Amino acid sequence: MTETSSEAIPHGLYEDMLALLTGTMLVALGLVLYTHAGLITGSSAGLALLIQYVTGYGFGAVFFVINLPFYYLAVKRMGWPFALRTFAAVALISALSRLTPEWIGIAHVEPLYAAVAGGGLMGMGLLILFRHRAGLGGFNILALYLQDNYGIRAGYFQLAVDLSILVVSLFYLDWTKVALSVAGAAVLNLIIAINHRPGRYVGMS
Repeated sequence: MTETSSEAIPHGLYEDMLALLTGTMLVALGLVLYTHAGLITGSSAGLALLIQYVTGYGFGAVFFVINLPFYYLAVKRMGWPFALRTFAAVALISALSRLTPEWIGIAHVEPLYAAVAGGGLMGMGLLILFRHRAGLGGFNILALYLQDNYGIRAGYFQLAVDLSILVVSLFYLDWTKVALSVAGAAVLNLIIAINHRPGRYVGMS
């Protein structure tokens, strides 16, 4: 019988860079599907989308600004390497969310498909970022901190935050779009809750 080692093997710099690019591209594509369908998501990205729908300001700039206050917690509680990777991920999302619609054209997307596929893409993107000790700022930083220090599942905490944002969006969006957004949030967070567990993956950066 072959023995398997439980010792964590650190990721190399090139692996972290590829993970940042891959993860943010998946999240950006999911956000494009959500935007075309008029859906909302949770966390700081959801808040930025809601502000975009209400005010017309671009998602990328709003998303970048919203995350600025959370970097203090990232540095203090998670360390400079995590904070720098997260800052890079947020900057990439801000740029890719603007550039992706110029690179692909979507004439039509069913809202149900956008909710499920978009939620899945964002969930997989976040999972990649989490496993390389990065996040997308905001409540993702708080979710990782609570999981690492208090054993609270990042996915379940994020789901509670996301649902709170979705409830607020009822005052601004059609309830059918909000209902589909809830389904998408469930897909996103279940992917994280099922796959991002302590001891299940021992890679580290």
